[in-house]
Amino acid sequence: MRNRIFAGAVALALGTVAAAPALADDPNDPAMRDPAARAKDRAIIRKLNRDQLAYVQKRDAEYAKGWQAWREYQERGPEADEGYASARARHERDMAAWRRAVAACEAGRWEYCDRR
Repeated sequence: MRNRIFAGAVALALGTVAAAPALADDPNDPAMRDPAARAKDRAIIRKLNRDQLAYVQKRDAEYAKGWQAWREYQERGPEADEGYASARARHERDMAAWRRAVAACEAGRWEYCDRR
């Protein structure tokens, strides 16, 4: 019962916050009647926009590098990767050893059986 009341209160609070109107700059603000204040405001907004553009361009360039590396990897195939070949060989060795241990366990050699 308490959980339902709490959940209802949270839902109501979130609905109230989400329904609040966004407060934007007031175009009738008396402080913005001064041309110097408007020019300063425009300069700040221009700087914010340029900073955001630089951030987005840098982020997108990093994404593009990652996608290009992925495409090159897909063209080569995972088998061309040196680490892949050695990991694959190690896996095959480990699996062969495991299969030998299972066979030995099933043959009655209890030292090969996993007893947890």
